[in-house]
Amino acid sequence: MKQQQQTLEAYEPDHDEAHSSYELKKDGRVVAFARYRREGDTLFFTHTEVDKALEGQGLGSRLAGYALDDVRRRGLKAVAQCSFIAGYLARHEKEYGALVKR
Repeated sequence: MKQQQQTLEAYEPDHDEAHSSYELKKDGRVVAFARYRREGDTLFFTHTEVDKALEGQGLGSRLAGYALDDVRRRGLKAVAQCSFIAGYLARHEKEYGALVKR
């Protein structure tokens, strides 16, 4: 677990608001992203993708957590229109359930 945590820390999360995207980067290269559409105080997460060569390493979960923590910090709500974010929210209901716009 400690090795995986060190590996995940090598990936830098970022919010590219101009392109409506949360991203994970390594050495300046985007390796995962979560796109969204903003309507008022709600972010509609529309698509999440991780570089195929890096799938299964927890990058998608790190990205989802970063994005949802930012949604909470900014006082916004979230709607998952992509299956990955929907699954993440379902697995982390206690932590992020209050963010979901119903």
